[in-house]
Amino acid sequence: MAHGIALRSPEETTGFSARRNIDDSPGHRVQVDRAVDRAKEGDRDALRFLYLTFSGNVYGYVKSIVRDEHEAEDITQHVFANLITAIRRYDRRGVPFSGWLMRLAHNAAIDHLRRRRATCVESVHGADERDDDEANERRRCLNEALETLPEDQRGVVVMRHVMGLSPTEIAGRLGRSESSVHGLHHRGRRALRAELQRLECSPSTAGTA
Repeated sequence: MAHGIALRSPEETTGFSARRNIDDSPGHRVQVDRAVDRAKEGDRDALRFLYLTFSGNVYGYVKSIVRDEHEAEDITQHVFANLITAIRRYDRRGVPFSGWLMRLAHNAAIDHLRRRRATCVESVHGADERDDDEANERRRCLNEALETLPEDQRGVVVMRHVMGLSPTEIAGRLGRSESSVHGLHHRGRRALRAELQRLECSPSTAGTA
C-alpha cells in the first residue's frame, strides 16, 4: 500500500471487524473515562484498551467513507497512532470520547480522500483548523515519519507502541519469529526517531514514538 499503516487484512493482524454500535451504558462510560485519564498520562495498557474497544467502530465508519477496506485499515491505524498525542486535547465536558474519536476518524478519512484527489495542502488541512497549530504539526510529523518506514517495520512499531502488544503476540499475528520481530522493532524505532529528528519535531513527540 502506498500510504498509512500497511496490514494484510483486518483478521490477520488487527482483528478488525466493522462495528456500528457503541456501548453507551453508564458502566462502560466509566471504564472508558478511566482509560482516557490513564492514557493521557502515557499508560500503554489504557491505550490498548481504547484501541481494542473502538478500533472496530473507527474501521467501520472510515470504510463507509473511503469505500475501500485496505485504505480503511491504514487510516484506522493512523487514527490510533495519532491518539498517542491527540488524546491530551480531549475534554469529556465537551463530547463523549467515542464521539470525539469518531470526529478524528472523520477528519482523517476526509483528509485521505482529499489527498487521493490531489487537492492542495491548504485544502487538505482546512477541516482541522479547530486544532491547535502545534498539535497539527506534531500529527503531520508523526504521519510523515511513519510513512517513511518499510511496511513490516511500520506494522511492528504500531502494534508495539499503539496496540501495546508484546513481541510474542506480534510474532503470532505476523507468523514470524520473536527474534525477527525484535529486529524489525529495533530498526523501525531507530529509523522513526531519526526521521522525527530530521523533521525537527519536538522532543516529546520523538520520545513518545
